[in-house]
Amino acid sequence: MEYVDGDRIVGTVGLVTTKVGGGQRAGEVQIPLRGGTEAFIAYASDPIERGTKVLVVGRRPGRAVDVIPFDD
Repeated sequence: MEYVDGDRIVGTVGLVTTKVGGGQRAGEVQIPLRGGTEAFIAYASDPIERGTKVLVVGRRPGRAVDVIPFDD
């Protein structure tokens, strides 16, 4: 499992706030952590539109994550 300051991040569901362009074109997601939400740079293999729920599947250095679309 991957953690941010002791909080698990991989496996967390977040929300795209700035379109993820796909490939190396990053976007932004809000992820619930520490009783609130925090912004992370997000990468995905394919574009993901703003407002889409995503699942965090990997962690990159700094405040960056890999995501995939999530259907609940």
